[in-house]
Amino acid sequence: MTGMSGVIIEPVTGRYMHLEIHGQPHRLYWEEAGPTDGSGIPLVCLHTAGSDGRQFRALLNDGDITAKYRVIVFDMPWHGKSSPPAGWQDEEYKLTTEKYVELVCTVVKALKLDRPVAMGCSIGGRVVLELARAHADLFRAVIGLQSSAFVQHYFDITWLHRPNIHGGEMSAAYCYGLVGPEAPLEHRWETLWHYMQGGPGVFKGDLHFYSVDGDVSGTLPEIDTSACPVYLLTGEYDYSCTPEASQLTGLPDVSSG
Repeated sequence: MTGMSGVIIEPVTGRYMHLEIHGQPHRLYWEEAGPTDGSGIPLVCLHTAGSDGRQFRALLNDGDITAKYRVIVFDMPWHGKSSPPAGWQDEEYKLTTEKYVELVCTVVKALKLDRPVAMGCSIGGRVVLELARAHADLFRAVIGLQSSAFVQHYFDITWLHRPNIHGGEMSAAYCYGLVGPEAPLEHRWETLWHYMQGGPGVFKGDLHFYSVDGDVSGTLPEIDTSACPVYLLTGEYDYSCTPEASQLTGLPDVSSG
């Protein structure tokens, strides 16, 4: 960070790219930090359901990480600073495995990244398993944070998009219980604020992938960890994905804490 007269400027740049995703033109926002001359390993970070890339703000500012990695964080369409495509008002947002995988691969190819590491949390942690299975040639490794092959249906997602309920506050209420009790209040409430700002029906649409469409348990045996290593890091306070759920994937390099 650079200081000028008490002002701190973070070493993070934010830009927009115009590209076609799912056959539609999009304006996608992304941020990055670290070497851009090819000397750093690209690290593509995937945010959670209903939030955006601000979740990786600390990683983007971690000098030990950015000394070795080119950290890239993008807001999925409909999230953060990435608007929905034209005509969004006539469709229901619903994330699927096919669409999610296509999105990540499209961004990687658009930025011409050389075999990046993909790291995702929650829904991002789920999709990296499919990336390792179907696109081992494109990624040198994947890291799943709160990652498992499927999730138990422990709540009714229809409550996340109703005219008589504030969807953002409901999303934050769901996520409040997933935060560890020792998390600093400042960081807890900043994270919850990001969920509160989600667009109508977006969190619900993401959870369609997470709890309905995105069960990859049947294809896990197809993952070749010698071609694309898989690392799972799971904390104990997030009951949506317990350490035991990650261990049930049967993949190596699982740790909890």
